[in-house]
Amino acid sequence: MPSFIEVENLVKIYRMGNVDFHAVRGVSLAIDEGEFVAVMGASGSGKSTFMNIIGCLDKPTAGNYLLDGQEVASLSKDKLAGIRNKKIGFVFQSFNLLQRMSALQNVELPLLYNGSPVKDRKIRALAALKSVGLEDRAYHRPSQLSGGQQQRVAIARALINNPSLILADEPTGNLDSQTSIEIMTLFKRLNKEHGITIVMVTHEPDIAAYADRHVYFKDGKVVKDE
Repeated sequence: MPSFIEVENLVKIYRMGNVDFHAVRGVSLAIDEGEFVAVMGASGSGKSTFMNIIGCLDKPTAGNYLLDGQEVASLSKDKLAGIRNKKIGFVFQSFNLLQRMSALQNVELPLLYNGSPVKDRKIRALAALKSVGLEDRAYHRPSQLSGGQQQRVAIARALINNPSLILADEPTGNLDSQTSIEIMTLFKRLNKEHGITIVMVTHEPDIAAYADRHVYFKDGKVVKDE
């Protein structure tokens, strides 16, 4: 049975002036459905580029990428956008919330893009906020929320389309220690109770400890997988 995420000989080269920068160098990796994987490595090791490729935000220069059995490396931008909307939820270090909108409106955004009816959007967004313990903050704007609450809103937004994959890029990078524990406990629950596959980039060993598997990048290659 094929893995949920399969990359084979993945290469990503960026052209900078007259110089080629090899961000990812021949990475082959398989991640099964329901795994919680921490991707680690120093700045510039290739981990964020790898994350962008498996999140269908960037295309590899060479190599194959299968997501849930579908070859996606060669798809058009529109088809990649469709996959992102249906299958993948993103959580970023900087929350990426729109300041002029309420928590509820921020969570509704992905549904707005795929044309869901207004009533359906509100019901689903409230349910997503409830799942992260924030239903009582639905009408607060980001400026009225703590960092941890803003990240919970971002996680609710990532969950709104019932994704099978969540990609988290340094999700606790802007949070204090206690709030980081709360966010990671939430990720662990989503993984264990709902079977969502989670791939998380982090450079913090105590945050990586919440994951079941650790993949280390160095100079664009996987150097350790444990």
